Amino acid sequence: MKTVRLNGSPAEVEAAFYDALNRGDIDALMLLWAEDDEIVCIHPGGPRLHGHVAIQAAWEAILQRGGLQIRPSQLYEAHNLMSAVHTVIEGSTGVDPQGAHGQQPAHLVATNVYLKTPQGWRMVLHHVSVAPGPVPVPSPSSMPATSSLH
Repeated sequence: MKTVRLNGSPAEVEAAFYDALNRGDIDALMLLWAEDDEIVCIHPGGPRLHGHVAIQAAWEAILQRGGLQIRPSQLYEAHNLMSAVHTVIEGSTGVDPQGAHGQQPAHLVATNVYLKTPQGWRMVLHHVSVAPGPVPVPSPSSMPATSSLH
């Protein structure tokens, strides 16, 4: 596995992650994950995928028709010197999460966890779920941009 060094920040890895998704670039996407096989990915309505082989196979199936158009927004992050947890809104889906009664507003919520490794910051968890209702409109006082983990 090739090693890419990303030293800037977890935000740099997150930007590269969504860029790779939008371009449909599996190789670039997988280089952003920690080399440790204790990585986890959970897609909406899907099982918990554990390890590089399972995660790469799932992304290959998702991206077989090309890149996605995901623009993360409403970032909330908690971090310390060695780890960072980001939650973002990934956009609207227009699909009822229960699959009943036609089209209902829904949106995707993602949690991305990063660890600082000898190779730089790397993703160790990507978990996306469908949330009912339209994308929430944030108020300036309702969501701090960052906080520290203790």
